[in-house]
Amino acid sequence: MSAIIKLRREGGKKKPFYKVVVIDSRRACNAKFIEQLGYYQPLSDPYVFKIDQEASLKWIEKGAQLSATVKDLFKKEGILKNS
Repeated sequence: MSAIIKLRREGGKKKPFYKVVVIDSRRACNAKFIEQLGYYQPLSDPYVFKIDQEASLKWIEKGAQLSATVKDLFKKEGILKNS
């Protein structure tokens, strides 16, 4: 199984809230996710990004790919080394 770690949009109109989820890459982008790893609130000042680092690294070791946005957030938070 190939998995992707990505953001899933929640919240109302003009009030976005994102869940960081692991999803099967063969499924539709809005399909049921495998595991929720955390959340991201971009409109808070400063933004809020809570993540289960241990579970995230476990999924990355299993071969899960990161979306571009999640990769940038992980680098900002120091979860990933700059690579």
